[in-house]
Amino acid sequence: MAQTNPYGPNPSDYLSNVSKFELIDSTLREGEQFANAFFTLEMKIKIAKALDDFGVDYIELTSPVASDQARAEVEAICKLGLKRSKILTHIRCHMHDAKIAVETGVDGVNVFIGTSSFLRQHSHGKDMSFITKSAIEVIEFVKSKGLEIRFSTEDSFRSDIVDLLNIYTTVDKIGVNRIGIADTVGGAHPRQVYELIRTIKSVVSCDIETHFHNDTGCAIANAYTALEAGAKYIDTCVLGIGERNGIVPLGGFMARMIVADPDYVKSKYKLHKIRELENLVADIVQVNIPFNNPITGFCAFTHKAGIHAKAILANPSTYEILDPADFGLSRYIHFANRLTGWNAIKSRVEQLNLKLSDDQVKEITTKIKQMGDVRPLGIEDVDSIIKNFHAEVQEEEEEKTDATAATEEEPATKKQKVSSE
Repeated sequence: MAQTNPYGPNPSDYLSNVSKFELIDSTLREGEQFANAFFTLEMKIKIAKALDDFGVDYIELTSPVASDQARAEVEAICKLGLKRSKILTHIRCHMHDAKIAVETGVDGVNVFIGTSSFLRQHSHGKDMSFITKSAIEVIEFVKSKGLEIRFSTEDSFRSDIVDLLNIYTTVDKIGVNRIGIADTVGGAHPRQVYELIRTIKSVVSCDIETHFHNDTGCAIANAYTALEAGAKYIDTCVLGIGERNGIVPLGGFMARMIVADPDYVKSKYKLHKIRELENLVADIVQVNIPFNNPITGFCAFTHKAGIHAKAILANPSTYEILDPADFGLSRYIHFANRLTGWNAIKSRVEQLNLKLSDDQVKEITTKIKQMGDVRPLGIEDVDSIIKNFHAEVQEEEEEKTDATAATEEEPATKKQKVSSE
């Protein structure tokens, strides 16, 4: 009997949206809850334009009910006439909030309310009957204004599954564009995500949006798993900023998705804009981009070990799952260290436009390793060793050339002396 490939396609893969996901970037809403964040209107406009240029499908803004300035900022961004991104605002499931939101000029309204026992008891104090009634009222009102509407439960993964299925099927029947599933405290794990989304997907016909916090480090993995289970929309923030440890980072998520479907990702999003976008937000919120940040961390495409460097120089795919060129970046072979290999040093010799044999390069590499055992090395140290060695080689070759020339001249001189006698 023929055995099937356990890693091959299976019927559940046809529910996957890995190759047709969309991004709802929340840097200007969730990101505003980051500890260091204080966005002026000018800053928000810069970020919104950069997100639009990158190609996010939606930009989510802080509720206009938050303050008079927040409302003015929502209205101003709606008037920018962005080319690609639609504008959403995030509001409580309350008619007062909805009435103000629809007046701002947004393309859609994201409604949320807590459904876990924790939030129902200690946050808004409402039962599921009240939540359902409020949701129906707000959704029908927003729909009557011709806007997109998403209804999300807050703290979904700690909510009762029966409550979730009841509220989601109810709002689905009255025509929401999307339902939202939120891991508000960041405690969910991929298997849990897959099971919940597959269950909910089986009872609703609308699209599913997800919002994953990163408190336990699972945000990107959970987002990817959500797509596999049938969700379509992923909430992101530039650099993952947000409440506490934030949510799914835009750049990190792009790194995950370009591996899954490079053609789709590269056709939709300007990946070479990621570094510029991250630098913009990092400057505004006054943080450094982490050294190990996917794509843009200063170590992201750096290769140090000799074995790695040799293989990378022969074929980058040996030790790179991501191509730095896709992001407008380049790889770096870190040769100034005691782990370096002679292939990396040979590459550096060629970059310096010097000519040395392989045996000579191996001799230099030994010298570099010996120095690297004693102290940290910089590029200048290695370049100095290479250049000094090259100069010595050149000097030796010149001396050999002079000696050879002198040897050839000596018989001729003797010949002339004999003939003159």
